[in-house]
Amino acid sequence: MARDERAPWSPPRAYRDFALVVPAYNEAPNIPHLIPEVRAAFEEFGLAGEVILVDDGSTDGTAELAESEGDGWDRLRVLRHRVNLGKTEALLTAAGATDRRYLVLFDADLQHLPAEIPRYLDKLEEGWDIVTGRKVGRYDKRAVSSIYNALSRRIFKVPVSDLNSMKAFRADVLKAVRLRHDWHRFFVVLAHRKGFSATEIDIELHPRRAGEPKYSGKSRIVGGVLDLMAVWFQLRFSRKPMVAFGLPGVFMMAAGVLTGLAALYLRFVVGQGFRPLLYLVVLLITVGVLCFAAGMLGEMVASVHDELDAMRRERGDGGRGRGAGEG
Repeated sequence: MARDERAPWSPPRAYRDFALVVPAYNEAPNIPHLIPEVRAAFEEFGLAGEVILVDDGSTDGTAELAESEGDGWDRLRVLRHRVNLGKTEALLTAAGATDRRYLVLFDADLQHLPAEIPRYLDKLEEGWDIVTGRKVGRYDKRAVSSIYNALSRRIFKVPVSDLNSMKAFRADVLKAVRLRHDWHRFFVVLAHRKGFSATEIDIELHPRRAGEPKYSGKSRIVGGVLDLMAVWFQLRFSRKPMVAFGLPGVFMMAAGVLTGLAALYLRFVVGQGFRPLLYLVVLLITVGVLCFAAGMLGEMVASVHDELDAMRRERGDGGRGRGAGEG
């Protein structure tokens, strides 16, 4: 709710110690709406955080227009990428440029309103590490999004129903999660696996004001599915690569030996030679040895990764979630 100007009021800590992160790529048509509405929400709700707009290699003057619209408002900072890198990289750039306790990831297309920001901050103040939005309203990609989110919930067992919506979280969560390109969609999955707590709130979805959607098309669906498989594989097997590669390698080598014995029996006992069996033996043994070797190399990589993680924890870079002992 908005402030009651008649009564003494002190904003919660979260209202002061947060950064609103706004990735923007060719969003010039939306900037004249975005900056004034964000500024109005800050004034209405007594928000004292900062706004970091990351111009992700725009070619339409997004950054210049944002600076012009925000002229005289010292809470706005505009950062720039020379080329378009992606939403994940924009988030990481903004996170590296602020020391605020909380981060709120907000899209520049105004499909969610700045008035939602206090609701997220209030939830974070309750002790949650991550707060996501569950979209309510008309959504052109609802069918695809529903299937994607349903698969993610089933595979990763996350306690939220929408992984790719407006979200807010403690900044130290981002330090504990290593994001690759376009993996902002799996931020909640990776953080939840690290023991951070997550909840969600309903937020209304509004039509895009102007400009073109940046995340649409069949290629995005294919890429999203492949990323989902990559994340699943990493979470399931990255700590035990011998299970993923070494065990199948052992089975294939054993099958090769058994096939070889069968080929010898047929040749010298039954008196029937069957050359394809010899090719199958060579194939099974060769692939089995390669898989086993890949498992051994994977174990070495995992060992180095664990050592690096231990070094980060010793430096205090890892952060801890509520589930790991911090409220």
